[in-house]
Amino acid sequence: MHSQTAAAEEDWNARGFSCEVWTDAPGQVWADFVHDVDELVMVIDGEVEFEFGGKTYRPQPGEELMIPAGTSHTVRNIGSTTSHWLFGYRI
Repeated sequence: MHSQTAAAEEDWNARGFSCEVWTDAPGQVWADFVHDVDELVMVIDGEVEFEFGGKTYRPQPGEELMIPAGTSHTVRNIGSTTSHWLFGYRI
């Protein structure tokens, strides 16, 4: 496991979140998802866009975003390469 990923997993677990890696091909879109719990996301590499609450976010690698429980959100790989990002749910 990448050292950044391992450090994030340890931190997120200590804060009460799971932590897993997700991989998306260029152009992949996950539209209009809603979860019953808060979700943390963090880009590892690639260009990933998160849209929720009427705003669009394009976090840099290592930058965390919190998606509040009950919030409809869409995720897009807007880059030309495969992206990897972390996601975790409040446990």
